[in-house]
Amino acid sequence: MEKDVIVIGGGASGMTAAYFAALRGNRVVLLEKNEKLGKKIYITGKGRCNFTNDSSPEEAMKHIVSNPKFMTGALRAFPPESVMRFFEDGGLRIKTERGNRVFPLSDHASDVTKTLEQYCRKAGVEICLKETVRSVSKKQCTMPDILSENNTMFDILTDCGARTADAVIVATGGLSYPTTGSTGDGYRFAREFGHSTVAAVPALCGIETEGTDCAQMQGLSLKNVRLSALRKGREIASFFGEMLFTHFGISGPSVLSLSSHLNRLPLPEVELRLDLKPALTDGQLDQRLLRDFDADKNKAIGNVLGGLLPKAMISVVLRRANISPQKPVNSVTKAERKGLLSAIKCFIMIPSALRPIEEAIVTAGGVSVREINPGTMESKLVPGLFFCGEVLDLDAYTGGFNLQIAFSTGYAAGNAV
Repeated sequence: MEKDVIVIGGGASGMTAAYFAALRGNRVVLLEKNEKLGKKIYITGKGRCNFTNDSSPEEAMKHIVSNPKFMTGALRAFPPESVMRFFEDGGLRIKTERGNRVFPLSDHASDVTKTLEQYCRKAGVEICLKETVRSVSKKQCTMPDILSENNTMFDILTDCGARTADAVIVATGGLSYPTTGSTGDGYRFAREFGHSTVAAVPALCGIETEGTDCAQMQGLSLKNVRLSALRKGREIASFFGEMLFTHFGISGPSVLSLSSHLNRLPLPEVELRLDLKPALTDGQLDQRLLRDFDADKNKAIGNVLGGLLPKAMISVVLRRANISPQKPVNSVTKAERKGLLSAIKCFIMIPSALRPIEEAIVTAGGVSVREINPGTMESKLVPGLFFCGEVLDLDAYTGGFNLQIAFSTGYAAGNAV
C-alpha cells in the first residue's frame, strides 16, 4: 500500500531512509532544516568522509560501543560490502586505506552527499530545504476510513506550514556539531510520544587532563603507543596507535576511541597510562637504556635520550623520573634508571573532563533502543514512527563505523515503512 512518508533530517541516515522508502513506491518528503543536505557529512573525516569500513558485519559489531547486539540484523541486511556497492552503483569511485577505511577516491566528502542526493531525486523523493520541523503528533481524526492501515496518521508542523503523513522517520542526529543542524530535536519528538531517552554525552572526543605536562608538549604527535584507562586499578579499555598532545590535554585516534569508554564514568576515579614503548618489555627497555648510556657515558642524560624519545618529551619524562637533564649519564643510579623506565612505560595522566559534546565527533545516548524494533527501526510504542541514525542510542569507534550505522538503520527504516 502506497503511503505518505515524511523523513525528518537530510543527513546520511535520513537520505538513505528516504531513498529506500521511495524505492518501495511510497510518496516521500525529506525535510531538512539546513540550506543543503548532508551538512555533517561534509566535515566527516576532515572533509574526506570515511563513510564505511570494509569489514564483515561481525567485525563491524566489535567496533560498536553502545548496544552492538541491537545492530545485528540491520548490519547483516545492509553490511559494509553492500554499502560500498551501493555507492559504486551510484557512480562514486571509492578506495580503501589503512584499517580498511573506505573513502571516495576524490577525497571529497561532498561526493558522498551528491551520490545520496542523486539517488533520492531519481527515486522521486521531494526534498524540502530550510524547513524546520517544530512538532510531530498523532493526527486527531474520527473517520476510520481515512486512517492509514495501522490506524495512525501524523501531523507535522514546520515553520513553513502543516503536513500530514502515514509514517514518519526521525533522522535528526544527536547533539554533536550543532552548527550542522544536530540540536537534539529528535529526542524531544521521541519523548513527546512516550519514548525514553538515554542522556546524551560526548563520544569520540579529546580528553582534558590535569597539570601542565600535556600542554607543555602541545603539538607533539605520537605513533605506535598504547594508551590505557584504569578505574580503581582495573583496566577499562586499551588502544594501540596514534595520539596527540594539545593545549587542553590529549587527542588523536586512540584518545577518541578511549573517550567513548569514559563518558559515563566519574573521571576522578580514572587513571590514564601511556606506554611509549609497548613493543619492548621492561627488561628489553632497560637493556636499551644501558646500551645508550654506555655509548655516551660522559654526556648529560638530557642529550642522550633523543634516540628513544621525541625531543619535546625528554624534559617532561626526566622531571617525572626526578632526574636533572644536566646529570651526566655515568652518574645515573640504578634506582634512577628504574624510575626513568617507569616514566617511559607508564606515563600517567589524570583526566579532568571530556571535551564538550559540541566538539564530539558523535553523540552517545539518544532514543532508547529497547523501545525500537531492531529489524525495522519502528517504534514499539507508536506504529508508523521510525528512528534511524545518530538519534538512537548507538555509537561506535572511528573508522567508518558510525556512518555504517547510519546507512544500515536508514536502510532498515526505509524498507520497513
